Amino acid sequence: MNISAINPAMPPTTLSVKSRHVAVIGAGAAGLVAARELRREGHSVVVFERGHEVGGTWVYTPQVEPDPLGLDPNRPIIHSSLYSSLRTNLPREAMGYMDFPFVTRPGENRDPRRYPGHREVLLYLKDFAREFGVEEMVRFETDVIKVGILGDGKWKVRSKKSSFNDNNEIISKSNAEFDDEIYDAVVVCNGHYTEPRIADIPGINLWPGKQMHSHNYRIPEPFRDQVVIVIGSSASAVDICRDIAPVAKEVHVASRSVADETYMKQPGYDNLWFHSMIDHAHEDGMVVFRNGKTVLADLIMHCTGYKYHFPFLDTKGIVTVDDNRLGPLYKHVFPPALAPYLSFIGIPWKIVPFPLFEFQSKWIAGILSGRITLPSQKEMMEDIQAFYSALEDSSIPKRYTHCIGQSQVEYNNWLATQCGCQGVEKWREAMYSMASENRRLLPEMYRDEWDDHHLVSEAYEDFIKYPSASNL
Repeated sequence: MNISAINPAMPPTTLSVKSRHVAVIGAGAAGLVAARELRREGHSVVVFERGHEVGGTWVYTPQVEPDPLGLDPNRPIIHSSLYSSLRTNLPREAMGYMDFPFVTRPGENRDPRRYPGHREVLLYLKDFAREFGVEEMVRFETDVIKVGILGDGKWKVRSKKSSFNDNNEIISKSNAEFDDEIYDAVVVCNGHYTEPRIADIPGINLWPGKQMHSHNYRIPEPFRDQVVIVIGSSASAVDICRDIAPVAKEVHVASRSVADETYMKQPGYDNLWFHSMIDHAHEDGMVVFRNGKTVLADLIMHCTGYKYHFPFLDTKGIVTVDDNRLGPLYKHVFPPALAPYLSFIGIPWKIVPFPLFEFQSKWIAGILSGRITLPSQKEMMEDIQAFYSALEDSSIPKRYTHCIGQSQVEYNNWLATQCGCQGVEKWREAMYSMASENRRLLPEMYRDEWDDHHLVSEAYEDFIKYPSASNL
C-alpha cells in the first residue's frame, strides 16, 4: 500500500517559526525523544510522568496487578509488562535512536549482548535523557487526570501528585490538590501496554481453571508442575512458553494464525506443543482445540496483546477507539479536526519503535513551529478514508489498522522527507529484515547466533559521526 498516494511528500516551508507551550504525556521511549525534538525546535516543554523515573514500560517491577486478567477498571495499574527474563527481539544497532546509537557502554551493570536484557534498554533510555537534558523537563510522580480542549483551541491539563503504596503500585494521593494548566498543544506518549486484550473462548465462564494475561507474568516458578495453555503467536507468547516449559508439567500454545489441523511438538522439548486456536472450554476443566485435541489444563495465559487506552483524554468524541482502531488519525499521528495541537506518538505496532518515535517527534515538532505544513483537514480526512478503504479491500481487520510491519521503512522515510532529514539507513533496513528472518528460522537461538556481521560493521562505521558513540 502506498501511504503517500494521496498526499505526496511536501518539503519544509519557510514560514516564520513559532514557539509553543507543549505538554507531553509520558516519559517512556516516545515521550523522551518527543521532548528532545520539541525543545530542539524551540518549544517550551513539560513532560508528565506517573512514575519516579524515566523509561515507561522498560521500568521492570516484580509486582503484578491483583486482577490477573486486567479486566477490573478500578484495579491499581502496573504500567510495565516486562517479565524478568525478557531480552530484546531486535539487535541493539537497529533498535536505537538514529543519532544516539545503542552501543555497548562501560560499567559493571551493563549488558554487552547484542540482544540485551530489559535493564540495559532502561539504562540506555536514561543515558539518552541525561545526554540531552530531558530529565529537567520531566515532572515525576505526576498523574494526568484529564486532558481537555478549551473554547479557544488551547488544552487544559489537570494533574495531581501520585505516590506509591507498599507494593510499589502507583496510586494518586487522595488528599493531593488538582493542578490545572493551559498548553498550546498536547503530545500523547503514554504507551499501549497496560490495558489487556483477552481472547474470546466459548464456555470459558464455566471453566474452573485460572486465567491471566501476560501483562502480569514475571517469572516461571508459580507455574511449576502445572498444565498451562498459552494463547498467542507474537513475541511474548514465543518467549513465555519457553520460559515456563522447564518448570511446568505441560505447555500448550494455541494460535489463531495457524491452520486448524496444526499440532506439533516443539523440537528440543518433551512438554511443549503447538496447536491451532482453542475451540471451547468445558466446566470439567477440559480445553478443546480446533485440531480436535483436548487438554485438562490448570491455567490459560492470554498473550493476546493490548488495547489503546486513554482514560484521561477528553476530545468530545472526536477521537475514538473502535476495535482497537484509534481514529481518525492522519498517518497514525494527527486527528484532523484537532491537528496539529493534539498528536499521538507510538501508535503503530510491529515496528522498530525508537527510530519511528524519533521520526514522528521531528514531524510533530516541525509542524507545531510552522516550519512544516499539514494538508487541510479535508485532505487529511480523505487520506484516512482512502487508507481505511485500502485495508478493507485487502480484507485486513480493523484491529490491524496500526500494524504497519513491512511498510514501516516507507512510513519512516515519508516522515523524514516531510522533515527534510535523513531517512532510514540502508544497513538498518537490511538488519531488521535479516533479524526478522533469523528469528523465524531460529526461535530458540536467534538472539545469540546471527550472520549479519557485515551490517554490524556498517552500523558502527555510521555511528562514528555521533559524539555519543565515537568516544566510547
